[in-house]
This record gives sequence, C-alpha cells and structure tokens, in this order.
Amino acid sequence: MKTGENLTNWEVKLIGKRIILQDLKIDDITTDYVDWMNDQSVVKFTESRFQKHTFESTCSYVFQLHKSQDNILFGIFDINNRLHLGNIKIGPIDTYHSIADIGLIVGRKSYWGRGIATETIKLISDYAFEVLKIHKLTASCYENNEGSKKAFLKAGYQQEGIRKKHCRNGVKWVDKYDFGLINPMCDGI
Repeated sequence: MKTGENLTNWEVKLIGKRIILQDLKIDDITTDYVDWMNDQSVVKFTESRFQKHTFESTCSYVFQLHKSQDNILFGIFDINNRLHLGNIKIGPIDTYHSIADIGLIVGRKSYWGRGIATETIKLISDYAFEVLKIHKLTASCYENNEGSKKAFLKAGYQQEGIRKKHCRNGVKWVDKYDFGLINPMCDGI
C-alpha cells in the first residue's frame, strides 16, 4: 500500500460462511438502509444517531468514502439471498504507523445475535492484515454495547483500555472500551 493510493479503486469481495463483504456502492443504497440509519435502536451506540438521514445524505456518505484515500467501506451481504445486512469500514488508515480503526453496523435487526458481526470482523481483519499489510487494527464501543464487546472479543481482539465516563449515552455518561488486534504476520517494519 502506498501513501496517497486510493484504496477503493478495485472491486473487493470477501466471502465468508454466511456473508459476503464487498465494496459498498451507490446502487446498494435502499430505503431499508436509510431506515436503519434513522432507527434509534440500530444507531443508539453510534455518532450517526444525532442526524436525520435521507437517501441523498446516505448516497453522499457512501460516495465520499468511496473516493477516500484512507477509508474503505464494505457492505455486509447475506451469502444466500444477497440481502444487505450492514456495513463495515476500515479507516482512517494511518500509512506511516500502519494502523487503522474499524467500525461496523448491522442494520437488519433480524440478523442480530447470530454471529454476523463476529464473522464480519474476522473477515475484514484478515483482509486488512493479509492484503493491506496493516500492523494493528483498533476499535471501540460504549460500555453498554454488549453486542459489539462480545463480537470483538470473539473475533480475537483484546481489550486494551477503558476511557472512563468518556461518552454521553442518553442521560448518563458511560465508559468507552478500546480493543486492538495486532497482525500476527508482522514481525518487523
């Protein structure tokens, strides 16, 4: 990976047991997707909960990430019926330190609690390590986001820290949990 290289110029498809991850495109945006982003039970642990999402704003978000130099956005699709289940993003990618954040959302509530997030995190981590040669991936979540905590731990991430009373969640302050995973194939620089 070269500094400044556009990371989304190629079509990427990652195939798991139950899901496919692939570059999210404008054509993948549906009213269902926009509806998840406006469903407070879906976005309650994200910063997206503070805005009203429209088809146009969602298209703009996907377009901006698609042309980004340091972010990659994948859609999560059911392998059997190609139903769009959610998204996962790598980025921003810091090419000097070879680190990146990941964040995900599973918007289809009927798929919650079925291990989709864990499988997604494993697939994207393998891709980041093997293809992008990222040294370390990081993620964080609110303390009361049990689903995300379990998914990252099941995917092999280690809890690296707790930022005390770091985020406001409704009417109370909550801790933010930090997770990390180091590329087992990176021995040196």
